[in-house]
This record gives sequence, structure tokens and C-alpha cells, in this order.
Amino acid sequence: MTFLSILFALLIEQLKPLRVDNPVYTQVQHFAAKVEAWCNAGKAHHGRTGWFIVVGALTLPTALVYWLCLRLNPFAAFIWNVIIVYLTLGFRRYSHYFTSIQIALNSGDDDAARKYLSDWINKDCSAMDATDIARAAVERSLIASHRNVFGVFFWFLMPVGPACAVMYRMSEFLSREWCEPEHMQNEEFGQFAKKVFYWIDWVPAHLTAVAFAIVGNFEDSIYSWRNYASRWTDELLGIILSAGGGAIGVRLGEPETKALVVLNADASAVDVDSLELESQPGMEASPRALQSAVGLVWRALLLWMLLLLLLSFAVWL
Repeated sequence: MTFLSILFALLIEQLKPLRVDNPVYTQVQHFAAKVEAWCNAGKAHHGRTGWFIVVGALTLPTALVYWLCLRLNPFAAFIWNVIIVYLTLGFRRYSHYFTSIQIALNSGDDDAARKYLSDWINKDCSAMDATDIARAAVERSLIASHRNVFGVFFWFLMPVGPACAVMYRMSEFLSREWCEPEHMQNEEFGQFAKKVFYWIDWVPAHLTAVAFAIVGNFEDSIYSWRNYASRWTDELLGIILSAGGGAIGVRLGEPETKALVVLNADASAVDVDSLELESQPGMEASPRALQSAVGLVWRALLLWMLLLLLLSFAVWL
């Protein structure tokens, strides 16, 4: 049932992808903002309380409905699974930005590409040339595919899968919502959300990097992972980006050319360590690199689905 749930959710999303401003996301955003206003008194333990309130308020009802559906009818549980995977998945949620940037770069319209990238990451990209735009788009797409697809897949495979998928997406959301806005960056309130998501995402991030290596250039991917992941201030994002860049033969996060590195799935950018380091293997990012990134993500998705299908057959037998 797990394999079919993911397959149907993916098919539905291909036909009707959820936009980032969908009503469900908007209501969750409002709820998180209210909890932050209620609980934020400037201390780390207030953030811990707020995190459990938000995550528990959405995860526990999801688990309860799943349990009731199982007691009622397995088909009802299947429908509930498809709904939850569809709502937590985001395979095509940001694809319109990526596609628009790719078309603009291929046609030589760098100004349009800068505008689309700026809208996507909510940052000023006026100083970026075509190489920087392509690099930032590739980096963002790899991180978005991990946090919106592969991370959700991993947690959906856990017991009470729908609740675990919701827990993962809410943890990722709160780690951004309570840490990255300018007025929240130096507050202790969001530190618990950031730390707990690190541990929640540790295994999925490593599995995503392994998948990128398997379906891409394995040798360069592992070499980049081992030698260049530490360039990023965020360990897990460094693993994904170094492995992904090596897999498609593209240098990502070059310190000598980098003024802006897009490191997360929604709107944050972090400067990379500017120390002179040995050059990472691969080519400079170009419009062609965007197509390579798309192919890498699709191949990794097919690998995950194939493994899940084999696991489902093994359980059935």
C-alpha cells in the first residue's frame, strides 16, 4: 500500500501540483505564527514548547485518522495515505520557477532569469551573471528535491507513515520559519527547531546523497562529498550539494566566485567560507547544468521507487 500511495500521489501532483501559496500551507503558516507569538518570550525552552505544540497539533490527528481508517477499511487508509503524501510532497511545487529560469538562460535573457531567481529565493540577484544564476538554481533545486521529495519518502516509510511525513515537513518548515527571518535570526526561540530538524533530516540527507551518487557520476560524487562537503556551514546541505554537484560534474558553492549560495528549500542564502581551497572537480555551472540537475533528480526518484517496489514485493511474498 505504501508504494501505491506514493505512486498515486506523484501522478496526481503531475496533473495538479500544489503551489507554495496553497490554502493548507497558508493556514499552517498562520498557525505557526500564532504559536510563536504566544510562546516566544526569548528563551530556548519556549521554542521547544512551541515546537511540540505545532508539530503535535498536526501529527497526532494525522496518526489518529490513519488508525481509524485502518480499523474501518484498508482502502480508506490508502486514500488517507495518498492525501497526506500529496499534501506533504512538493516535487513540482517550485518547478515553474526552475523551468522559467532555464528557458530564460537558454534564450540569453539574463535579466528575466535574475527576476525569476529573485522571486524564487526572495533575494536581490541583480549582481549575478548567468553562471551564478545557473549555479544558484541548481543548488536550490537539489535541496528542494531532497526536502520536498526524498525526505518525505523516507519518513513515510516509517510506522504510521502519514504522521511521520507530516512531522518531517513541519519540522523542516519550523526550522526555517523560526530561524531564518531577519527578526528571528539572533533569537534563542528557534534554536530547538533547528537542532531537532538536523537529527530528523540526518539519515534522509545521507540517503539522498547516496542516491545522487548511484545515479550520477559515482566516483566524482563520493570524492566531492568526502572532500568538499565541509565548505558549507550547514553540514547536511553540504553533503547533498557536494554529492549532487559531483554526480552531474558541476562545481557548486565555489568560494572564489560565490557571493550568494542558495542553501535551503525556500528563501535563505548563506555565504560560503572564502578560504582558498583546491578547486572542486567539475565544470562551471551553465544552462546545460540545469537540465543535468533535472535528470539527476528524476533518476534518483526512479531509484527510490524501484527500491520501494522491491521492498513491497518482499513483504508481500
